[in-house]
Amino acid sequence: MCRARWVPLPFPLCERCGSPVDGVEPCRLCLEWPPALRSVRSAVWLDESARRAVHRLKYDGWWRASRAMAVAMRSLPPLTRRVSLIPVPLASRRRRQRGYNQSERIAQSLADVGGHDLRCDVLFRTRETPTQTKLSPEARAANVADAFAARDVPAGPCVILDDVFTTGATLVAAAEALVAGGAADVHAVTFARARTQIG
Repeated sequence: MCRARWVPLPFPLCERCGSPVDGVEPCRLCLEWPPALRSVRSAVWLDESARRAVHRLKYDGWWRASRAMAVAMRSLPPLTRRVSLIPVPLASRRRRQRGYNQSERIAQSLADVGGHDLRCDVLFRTRETPTQTKLSPEARAANVADAFAARDVPAGPCVILDDVFTTGATLVAAAEALVAGGAADVHAVTFARARTQIG
């Protein structure tokens, strides 16, 4: 893992979804998002080096990668104040296969380096969902619709944490569950962002 090869996202960014924008055309990625998710920020592009780190954490049990990811993420705007970090829960079958949730590992490291509250007990899955990896943006949104619910939602700002942002479908569905559970201020952060083309 070579952190020096991780490429931060260039400015300017869309104020809402964190996608690099040219400053002229409105961002099309988050245009139709529901209001539940107020902002998303990602630390780096999902290029070869970052992808390797994600895969080592996700599939090889290389947990120390989560610390380096957390260091890269800790200055993202939602994390400049104390927040409740809420990792995206894994489907139970995938959690059994891996033995852990990679998003929880990153969230724990981020709580350690940033002094945030870690809340793994808030967001949960209401049903199993197939992997999002090979789905279109529309299919991703349908796949995770109503797939989450929330309980004992913290009163303060909530920040959903996931390893990779692709279209935002998972984060939007999780945010809607948190708002339905009583959250008033929901943001999200991911370690990496895929280079997607929208529209």
